[in-house]
Formats: sequence, C-alpha cells, structure tokens
Amino acid sequence: MTDESRENSKKSIAMPAPTAWPMALAFAITLIFAGLVTNGFISAVGGVLLAFAAVGWWREVLPHEHHHEVPLEREPDAVKHATTRRVERLRLGQEGHRVRIPAEIKPYSSGIKGGLVGAAAMAVVAILFGVISQGSVWYPINLLAAAALPDLATASVEKLREFNGLALVLGAVVHLLTSMLVGLLYAVMLPMFPKRAWLWAGWLVPILWTGLIASTLDVVNPALNARIDWRWFIASQLAFGMVGGYVVARSQSIETMQSWPLAARAGIEAPMDIDGRKEE
Repeated sequence: MTDESRENSKKSIAMPAPTAWPMALAFAITLIFAGLVTNGFISAVGGVLLAFAAVGWWREVLPHEHHHEVPLEREPDAVKHATTRRVERLRLGQEGHRVRIPAEIKPYSSGIKGGLVGAAAMAVVAILFGVISQGSVWYPINLLAAAALPDLATASVEKLREFNGLALVLGAVVHLLTSMLVGLLYAVMLPMFPKRAWLWAGWLVPILWTGLIASTLDVVNPALNARIDWRWFIASQLAFGMVGGYVVARSQSIETMQSWPLAARAGIEAPMDIDGRKEE
C-alpha cells in the first residue's frame, strides 16, 4: 500500500454501496400476491420483476461486495451551519435499560371496545344511507350480506329493500367480527403513530381501506360494486375510524415488559418478588 492510499484510507471508510434491488424484490413479491386476487397479468409482471431483482441483488454481493468510500471528515466548505432545534430525548426504561418503541401499548380489550363502538357509528351512517337513498333500513345490511350470498348480489333493488333474516344474521356477524378485528389492529398500531394518532386512524386508514376495496371489488364482484354508493361508503368508514380510533386512543396505556427478566416475562416469578429480592 502506497503512502497516498494510506492517507486516503485514514480520511474515508469503505461502506456497503446503496442499492435499490431489495426494494424492487419486495415490490415484485407484492405484485405476485396482489395478482392472486385481482388479475393474473399482475402476478406475471411481478414474476418478471422478481427475476430481475434477484439477479441484480445477487450481482451486488457476488463475487465481491460493492463498496463506496465515505469520508470521515467533511471538507470545510461543505460544513453547514447547525440549527438550534430542541430534540426530544428518550427516557430510560426499567433498571436503566434503553427504551424500545413503543414503550407503552394499548390493552386488547380497548381494541375490541373501540371496534364495537365504531361498528355502532358505522351502522348509524349505513341506516341513514338506506333511509335517505332507498327508503329502507334493510338495504345496507342486505347489500353487506350480498358479498357472501350470490343471489343477493344480483337481486333487484326491490328485493334488497325487503327484510331477509339470513342476510340480517350473516351481515351482522360479518360486520361485528370485522369491526373487532380492525379495532384490535388499532390497539396494536396506534401506539406506534405520532401525536394525535386517533386522527390518523380516523381519516387516513379509512381512505386507504376504501381505496383497496374499490380497486379489487370491481374484479372480484362487479355486480356488487355497481350497487355501492362510494360517498356513503367513505362516510361510514370515516365514522368508524373517528369514533373507534378515539375510543382506543383514549384508553389507559400499559407499560411493556421489555426490560423485565425472563422469569418475570414467562410468568414464573412475579416482578414484585424480583424487586423485593433485590432490595434485600
């Protein structure tokens, strides 16, 4: 190694070269699975992209890993003036351990409660839609049950306005189970969001969920897709998100067991017994 190369090695360090192939590979896998419920052509495109991404990522690491030199010190003319901005620091966890995010979580019971309350809010909007748009309180629940009952998906509007016992039971079960599942997802995900997480859950998640359903229902069940009033559908989803998300966000948080000893996390010993033994 020459003196010049030694001097350069002191000013820089070899780091793995950045590459976009892992992201392309993940996108290819997403397309493959999305094509299973939409169109086989999408899976075919994903398969071709998967092959290109796999080969490209392979060539990034074999036969030699690609690196690039990162300077250890910035040049004087490249140094920017530091801004005086206050940074929020993480507090220490139990026993001085580093805190892992999220440090607090919501109980699963809050998710079920929020899902049920959100389901009630969504039902109110759906009933208003049925009364105002079709003059029947049974139309929304029959339309929901039509996703599982092919006869209702192709039935006339007059039949959808009539009472149907099987559709009422099936639609109510699907509505409640789906709402509780989404409520549990809210309980798990809301602690990971920034401040005012219930607002994110109230408008962002319902809009994304509506877009997903609208993009796939036309392929899966075109007859049902033609009967849905998407303005009222979005309104019902926003009602669920705002009410259910608020209930989950306002519930009391509980600290995680991230720094507890293994015996306490496994339930073999109680945390208070461990703390008492340390004091002795």
